[in-house]
Amino acid sequence: MDLRLLRYFLVVAEELNVTRAAARLGIQQAPLSQQIQLFERTLDAQLFRRKPRGVELTEAGIALRNEAASIFASVERAVDTVVRVSRGEQGEIRIGLTTSACFHPLPPQAIRSFRRANPTVKIAFEQNSTPGLIGALQAGRVDVAFIRTAIGQPAGVRVLPLIEEPMVVAFPSGHPLAGRNNGKRLTLKSLAHEKFIGYPRAAGAGLYDSVIAACIASGFSPDIAHEAPQIVTTLNLVAAGMGISVVPSSMQRLRLDAVVYRPMSGPHTPKGQLNLAVRDDTLASPANAFLALVRKDAGRNT
Repeated sequence: MDLRLLRYFLVVAEELNVTRAAARLGIQQAPLSQQIQLFERTLDAQLFRRKPRGVELTEAGIALRNEAASIFASVERAVDTVVRVSRGEQGEIRIGLTTSACFHPLPPQAIRSFRRANPTVKIAFEQNSTPGLIGALQAGRVDVAFIRTAIGQPAGVRVLPLIEEPMVVAFPSGHPLAGRNNGKRLTLKSLAHEKFIGYPRAAGAGLYDSVIAACIASGFSPDIAHEAPQIVTTLNLVAAGMGISVVPSSMQRLRLDAVVYRPMSGPHTPKGQLNLAVRDDTLASPANAFLALVRKDAGRNT
């Protein structure tokens, strides 16, 4: 059905006068009458009865008028939905987070702000390692992801730097260097003879490379005594007294009774990068709106 002809019909049905309807539509009376007649032939139904001073609806016309109003209301809702989705105000967004990103204040702050600004957008979450989230982005299971540092530039994914945070040392509570009042500045070089607890490079290349490079720049290669699959597990091993670990400072939000966190000083202190990874095909969508909001919040936190 031609919606233009349907609109012509509806305006005539509301005015019950072709002249007034033509003025309202901004066209001449004769072309409007011809279009209404064409519409009636297309439907094979008489919609109006002509009267000396206007027209009146037939039963078929009354039935179509009722349906036409509903049709245009549906069209308006559809257009409004498309506009809202294109602006990122409606639809769905799937957000990925690494374990360590969950402890940084920026992701929950951004999610909270986005929810407040876009209450009709459905939000789903996936937690995984950085490589796992990159794969989820490439497969289309995730729209955006808070990650540490990816290896290289993944195909089909943009990695946008957000915040660089210092790293701290997690000690077992009974460790000689765990005391804050021992009178010594803690440097990375002072950890040269310690047993380190790390995480596999395949699970977090950014943090792994940052720590190893800083240790080598400080004149030693760290003794990785144990590896744990997640950074939270790493800290539990520290609590068990199996070694020390260098972690992003935001991990201090994870309070463990047997773990003490201490900042480092010196020229070779490693840094932890927090990034937002986005699929290349994210154009006008909730994901794009989320990206703009995260960049704004990241600017406030730097």
